[in-house]
Amino acid sequence: MADKVQGPKSYFPSIEAKYGKPISFWMKELKKVKGEKHMDQVAFLKENHDMGHGHANAVVAVFRAENE
Repeated sequence: MADKVQGPKSYFPSIEAKYGKPISFWMKELKKVKGEKHMDQVAFLKENHDMGHGHANAVVAVFRAENE
């Protein structure tokens, strides 16, 4: 049996459902601000894509863990 997804990735299904885009889209968007600080990346998603804070924070946390 597969382990239940925990941590920031556990938000991914609801993020995809709410915003209608796959997580790969959000990861590509964050490449535009890769060199910025965590909270600046969160602000980018919130301001440019109307993403909620919690969802933006989860996407950024995974992006930074996998790309920096």
